[in-house]
Amino acid sequence: MNKTTKAHLAVLAANFIFGAGYAVVKTITPEFIAPFALNVVRVLSSLLLFWLLFLMKPSNAGFERKHLPRFLLCALTGVAINQLLFIKGLSLTTAIHSSLLSLGTPIFITIIAAWLLKEKLTFNKIAGLTLGIGGATLLILMKDNSTSGKDMLLGDILIIINAISYAFYLVLVRPLMEHYKPIHVLRWVFTFGTFMILPFGLEQFIDTNWAAFGTTQWVALTFVALFVTFFAYLFNVYGLSVIGSSATGSYIYTQPVFAAIIAMVFMGEHFTITKALAALCIFSGVYLVNIRKRNL
Repeated sequence: MNKTTKAHLAVLAANFIFGAGYAVVKTITPEFIAPFALNVVRVLSSLLLFWLLFLMKPSNAGFERKHLPRFLLCALTGVAINQLLFIKGLSLTTAIHSSLLSLGTPIFITIIAAWLLKEKLTFNKIAGLTLGIGGATLLILMKDNSTSGKDMLLGDILIIINAISYAFYLVLVRPLMEHYKPIHVLRWVFTFGTFMILPFGLEQFIDTNWAAFGTTQWVALTFVALFVTFFAYLFNVYGLSVIGSSATGSYIYTQPVFAAIIAMVFMGEHFTITKALAALCIFSGVYLVNIRKRNL
């Protein structure tokens, strides 16, 4: 298996985790744990794991001073703003709205990459983005939307800002991959991001009634802390270092597909022709965004 294939599989795995995360997060927040407190659990767990990996395989832990501003910007956009607004927005709106609005990330990535990194906006990319959004929208709109959020408008706005912030992160972090290993970049991004999140969530974290947690809640919390945060970020940043920001971001289209599969397996939903069509559109969109013209 070559490096490019491994990168695509890693990003696919990350988005499978993210797809499952929408439903899992809704089972514990805000009923059992406040949104910002959940963010504290996420960043502290990931930070601990990243530095444990360093202790297992020691290397140069530092970075060049000139890269400090970019590390801080990545921490702000990829950890602080992204995670705080995502969990808070998801707690206010529905998982369906959150999934749909998060699909704006690849659009923002393509625009930002064209602006900051001078990436060419080709016809294939535009067609792929359009096809992917169309398929994902079709799939999401089929899901049961009877459950309403507490404040749909505010929640939706926060999710949109989260998507823009994450798009900036995926573009800004890419140059760092040219100088450092992915795990090194994530270690420092989460280190700085943790200090940005703690002022917002520490009080809620302390006030959390942990005694109210049952087995289901602990399993959900573990999944969110370890997989939705640590492993998903690790897989994504590896993909980013190999296949680029636009290709990595385009895989967000697969999240609704994975969410539908999970629903069929664990919730008894049926696979329909319309769902198959939506999945075909999504994967076709990913293919078009990633395809490169051959030199004649």
